[in-house]
Amino acid sequence: MVNEPLAPVERHAPASEARRRLFVALAAALGVLLLGGLFWLALNLVSQQGARPRPGSPAPDFELRLFEGYRAGYPEVLRLSDLRGRVVVINFWASWCEECYKEAAALERVWREYRERGVVFVGVDYLDTEAPALAYLKQFDITYPNGLDVQQRIAKAYRITGVPETFFIDREGRVAEAVIAPLTEADLRRRLDALLR
Repeated sequence: MVNEPLAPVERHAPASEARRRLFVALAAALGVLLLGGLFWLALNLVSQQGARPRPGSPAPDFELRLFEGYRAGYPEVLRLSDLRGRVVVINFWASWCEECYKEAAALERVWREYRERGVVFVGVDYLDTEAPALAYLKQFDITYPNGLDVQQRIAKAYRITGVPETFFIDREGRVAEAVIAPLTEADLRRRLDALLR
């Protein structure tokens, strides 16, 4: 019996290796699609939400139901557009916000000093509940109008990113400035004096 030479054997990657490569390729394609989808979603959300009100733009109007005992002579529901002709300080705060504690006393002192000059302070309580909010107001002897931002409607209109944030509104109802930090008495007086000129 004559032994004939065997034909060369083609070497193929094992089936498991081929499956692994296919899986990696599919996973990469899926990742690219997922990232593209998330990017598209983010762009659409930003375009739907809009941008934070800029200086010189009309301040978004809102209605705020004030806490009992924290109305300072205003009606139960305060409407920003009813304050046209006055300088308005809108302060977003929360009882759980440590940074808010740094400015609470300053806000109250400057409110008492400037309220007779046509300035209104409005406290907008953000992501909070009534009991701790009222305890916070009592702790700092706050007397200017304050209310809970139910369903964050006002926060969404002003596109806040956290608390504290304060918006200064001029007599014509336009945003003059927004500050994303605790304010001192000097900060408040300087900004208010400029708006009252």
